[in-house]
Amino acid sequence: MNINIQFVKMETSESLSEFITEKLERIFNKYEWIIRIDVFIKVENDPTEMGNICDMEVSLPGPKLFATSNEKNYEMAVKETISDIERQLKKRKAKFTNQNISS
Repeated sequence: MNINIQFVKMETSESLSEFITEKLERIFNKYEWIIRIDVFIKVENDPTEMGNICDMEVSLPGPKLFATSNEKNYEMAVKETISDIERQLKKRKAKFTNQNISS
């Protein structure tokens, strides 16, 4: 399991890093073929009270998966991004399963 968390143009947060790692460990346990997940936490000036951005890039066999969220706080952004990644992983797993059955 390899998780790379980067805080872009902002202070590093140990508690947020732990939160992200804890959430991603569940995904690694469920999908053992994941190689690495890169997480980018950013802040953006946004007049709509949003602007807390979480980008995730998942390295695995085949094309990489990518998801991003822009929410009111980082925890919500992380949860939304992870939800998007899990949805993509389920589709990829179904595709792998169908390919193995038809081979």
